Amino acid sequence: MQKNTFELLNKGFGIPEQILHIIAVAEKEVEDIFWGLDDIMAYNQYKVLDAFQKNKISDMHFGWNTGYGYNDTGREALERVYADIFRTDSALVRPIIVNGTHALTLTLTGILRPGDELIYCTGNPYDTLEEVIGIRGEGKGSLKEFGIQYKQIGLKNDGSIDLEALRTAISSKTRMVCVQRATGYSWRKAITIEEIQEWAAFVKSIRSDIICMVDNCYGEFLETREPTEVGADVAAGSLIKNPGGGLALAGGYIVGRADLIENISYRMTSPGIGGECGLTFGQTRTMLQGLFIAPKTVNGAIKGAILCAKVFQNLGFEVCPKPEEKRSDIIESVKLGNPDAVIAFCEGIQAAAPVDSHVKPIPWEMPGYEDSVIMAAGAFIQGSSIELSADAPIRPPYIVYFQGGLTYEHSKFGVIKALQSLYGKNLVNIEG
Repeated sequence: MQKNTFELLNKGFGIPEQILHIIAVAEKEVEDIFWGLDDIMAYNQYKVLDAFQKNKISDMHFGWNTGYGYNDTGREALERVYADIFRTDSALVRPIIVNGTHALTLTLTGILRPGDELIYCTGNPYDTLEEVIGIRGEGKGSLKEFGIQYKQIGLKNDGSIDLEALRTAISSKTRMVCVQRATGYSWRKAITIEEIQEWAAFVKSIRSDIICMVDNCYGEFLETREPTEVGADVAAGSLIKNPGGGLALAGGYIVGRADLIENISYRMTSPGIGGECGLTFGQTRTMLQGLFIAPKTVNGAIKGAILCAKVFQNLGFEVCPKPEEKRSDIIESVKLGNPDAVIAFCEGIQAAAPVDSHVKPIPWEMPGYEDSVIMAAGAFIQGSSIELSADAPIRPPYIVYFQGGLTYEHSKFGVIKALQSLYGKNLVNIEG
């Protein structure tokens, strides 16, 4: 950390010198890891640029359309760009997809039919999908209510997919198997592209007609390949996470085989209309521009997550993944051990925000979650988790999940403020 920056943070922001020294030491210890990440970022930047140039993106693609959205050239170009980046036949990229859960729900309900069987291969799905599947809740249109059977395979002790248990679970009714790439609210590493490739090949070796679906939320541009490049038939995610680059105002994407995307598009709108309609409300420019800068934005978020891991590991906390471990999502989990520490950590993240930094986050009964959840995110785009944020369900063993930062410097400041908040409430010892 340069002298001028050190003095500004110390005197201008009131950060104690001890905390700044802890950050500087940790940053020095992970600088070699950062170099390797820069090469992945460069590869993905050029990959995205190639898709833009191949599809001749021009100013006309940023214009408005109205009504039904027929012949929306911007929407069509945007979806071609996504299909090229993810190496798929087709794509749906729409601002009317409200979040990642919605994109995944469209994928599941667009493909599965009564009597089909769905298998999740990565343990419990993310909390908001439990009611979609019918694991909990009162139905209200869940897969269970429509007669779709569900099985769940836990991960092995080392965090890898249990392929032999999956072999046993697959039946004649199995229509789709799913992998959740990111950790969600679990204490595990994200599933890597190499693991997804092995899993997809394994499934296809059992029965080639089984559909391999990947929840790709938080995983885009972490590696040089995406799940649909290594055998996944379809993948889905949110535009206010990685691929939106912090500029997309809303939306989600689904990429995959043309026949699958067509069926999903009928669920998104209606049978017979599919993807031919759907107004983009003039958002194609922000969605395209956000996608263009996304590799660099994701790179900063990954570096911030690694710094967070190193700082808190050095202070004696358990972290997942460890700083040196390969990453396949932008999330860093820190096991803080008590609810007060979780709340203090999130208060520090909120205090680091450019928007609503004066607000104190509190746990609340958030729709779709089983436990009270605290979420810290002073973001330009509400709920954007590619921007600096932290959240946690208030349940033992009291793990907080840190992610995002439109720049590495801001993500780093989030780590600084989280540590300062814990220190100010005597919830961490930094003297050792």
